Amino acid sequence: MEMTIPVSDGTIGGYLAEPAGGGPHPGVVLIHDAFGLSQDTKNITDRFAAEGYLALSPDLYSRGGMRRCVRRVFSDMFANRGRTFDDIEASRALLAARPDSSGRIGIAGFCMGGGFALVAASRGFEASAPYYGQLPKNLSVLDDACPIVASFGKKDFSLRGAAAKLETALTEREIPHDVKEYDGASHGFANKVNVAPPLNLLLKVVGFTYHHEASEDAWSRVTAFFGEHLQQPARPSH
Repeated sequence: MEMTIPVSDGTIGGYLAEPAGGGPHPGVVLIHDAFGLSQDTKNITDRFAAEGYLALSPDLYSRGGMRRCVRRVFSDMFANRGRTFDDIEASRALLAARPDSSGRIGIAGFCMGGGFALVAASRGFEASAPYYGQLPKNLSVLDDACPIVASFGKKDFSLRGAAAKLETALTEREIPHDVKEYDGASHGFANKVNVAPPLNLLLKVVGFTYHHEASEDAWSRVTAFFGEHLQQPARPSH
């Protein structure tokens, strides 16, 4: 369902999906790709809820839409700080404070959102699932990262070598992780992006295409990893 999220300068929009049952449930903050809070993002949010998670996707373009906000949001991602990270923290805090929440919250993100999921892995989350996320320039931001399950496409030429680099960085830091690069998959392989011509043709040319087998395998890995790191133990009741 559509909702508003209290943030430092007012509110932003978001989409919340609730699992069946009374809880307590772990949660997932889902960070959308550069196209914004699309139907695809909402469908993935619903899918997390069907797996038993309180799932919330904040609209990072709430303050003016994609055209006005995309540059600012990307700047925050590359700077590893800024208002966008405040919005993500507000989303995490909202889920954690719910009476039906276990207090254990993960983060997942796609494309641009994957970059945020990597940086935010050291900011109060219990597990992180970046899909084809841009690696931070300074990998020291991963020093205190939570467990990470990351997915990349081997045909994603914009992130060539990123999977191996992340694998090395997480191994060196002894951070529990599962990093996989999929043969035959490219950027956006887990997103069903619905855009109008000629943008849809452009996306195919640059290799932004859905790959069912890779998407489903990554989903199985993410849900198994989240199940291990988020489902137990639950937050003690007071």
